Amino acid sequence: MSKDRSSGRSGPDKTTPHTGADDRSAKDTHYATLRRQHRDAKRERGEIPTPTPQKRRRTTDDWKAPALAPDQVYLYGLHTVRAALDNPARQNVKLSATQNALARLEIETPETLGIPVEIVSPQDIDKVLGPEAIHQGVMLETRPLPVRRLEALKDSPLLLVLDQVTDPHNVGAIMRSAVAFDAGAVITTQRHSPTESGVLAKSASGALELIPYIQITNLADAVGELHKLGFFTIGLDSEGPAPLEGTFSGTKIALVLGSEGKGLRQKTRETVNALARLDMPGAIKSLNVSNAAAIAMYAARSYLKI
Repeated sequence: MSKDRSSGRSGPDKTTPHTGADDRSAKDTHYATLRRQHRDAKRERGEIPTPTPQKRRRTTDDWKAPALAPDQVYLYGLHTVRAALDNPARQNVKLSATQNALARLEIETPETLGIPVEIVSPQDIDKVLGPEAIHQGVMLETRPLPVRRLEALKDSPLLLVLDQVTDPHNVGAIMRSAVAFDAGAVITTQRHSPTESGVLAKSASGALELIPYIQITNLADAVGELHKLGFFTIGLDSEGPAPLEGTFSGTKIALVLGSEGKGLRQKTRETVNALARLDMPGAIKSLNVSNAAAIAMYAARSYLKI
């Protein structure tokens, strides 16, 4: 060690390599990576909001959505794409990813996927998905999942039916809850409901690959078919005549929830076996449809004891 003449303190010997800063830099990089991965995971689960991509929006003001074929779907986001790649029911077409995203997907040998894999820049994906898509550097072109029929659900003790819930973010959140509570399917109408898309899949955070998403033509007819399959159908209504907990009956339950603003349609009210409300002890008496769905499914499982 040599003397530091200006302070009288010992300073590092100039002839000795100084690695402390390098070590701190490597450690900082490691912890920064862990923090980023933790934030990404929380965003995928919907626990924290995704920041608005202001910079990308300014560069893509003139972006127009590409025309898609009826059997063409683009999925994006690390968790969503990983779940789709792991789903044997998926017919995937092409994976586009940055080198970093490919590593985070843990794909060491792209050839094993059996589909073309293209290394791209984030800007290349922006051109396809637009400024609002938080794609994390990965995009998967795929086909819609196979159509499922109601009769295939006859052995499921719990189903969820949506009466024109239009917001794909709400439907995605509902699908995540439905998977968490092991529901047999999410059933919705073909009109006034989101189709299978990147936005829906990203909001569902992998749940789209884990539960049937069945779109039917006529909801009243579908409810009638569920009755024939042995389901007791309950429509959730803030003005329902009885609390949900005292309305359950039978061994198979189908919960029916209405749209974000209008609630259940009159025809649906007339078709279900019963109408029920979620009693709220606080000043607010109604909930977002995705929150109401989660609470109702919890109550249904408690009744069914499954």
